Amino acid sequence: MIYGGGGHCKVVLDIFFEEGKYNVNAIYDDNPKAENVFGVNLLSTPNIDFFKNKNCIIAIGDNTIRKKIVQQLQTNFVMTIHPNAVISKFAKIGHGTQVMAAAVINPDTTIGHHCIINTGAIVEHDCILEDYVHVSPNATLGGSVQVGERTQIGMGASVLPNLKIGKNVMIGAGSVVVENIPDNAVVVGIPGKIIKYQEND
Repeated sequence: MIYGGGGHCKVVLDIFFEEGKYNVNAIYDDNPKAENVFGVNLLSTPNIDFFKNKNCIIAIGDNTIRKKIVQQLQTNFVMTIHPNAVISKFAKIGHGTQVMAAAVINPDTTIGHHCIINTGAIVEHDCILEDYVHVSPNATLGGSVQVGERTQIGMGASVLPNLKIGKNVMIGAGSVVVENIPDNAVVVGIPGKIIKYQEND
């Protein structure tokens, strides 16, 4: 089953259809705005005990919200990987993680739990991504980049090799990161500059 019935759910559900590894029985959302998504029933979220020991994935793009929901549930979190993604057999990927079409994850990279490697994103060799990281469409991490928990790398952004990005960081779309970034920073531009700090929820 899928938790979250918004736009991100459509992509996750499509991957499940393409992958053919699991049958999706239902989608649950706190505020469902339709009766189904691509023919799969979209239902109001039941009591959290309902999810206990069931196969589930959290299809919510916001890293902080995704983490809060994960912490509430006692379930068997599964991953889904689009058949057109390119994943090295020497990469490690945590449970609950979603890898979209045309994404590339290269050797000796470790992806944490409940991450999103979005459409066309590239994660080069020897990277380490902590839990709840979102690498947005067409973003690129050079080799040996470290990314902290709940950080989002914006659409089309690039991070040069051997850099460390802290926790709860937002890298703006199209930015080019050329230096280490501390926790909670918001970075934009070419080269990327810190414009402010966000609260650490």
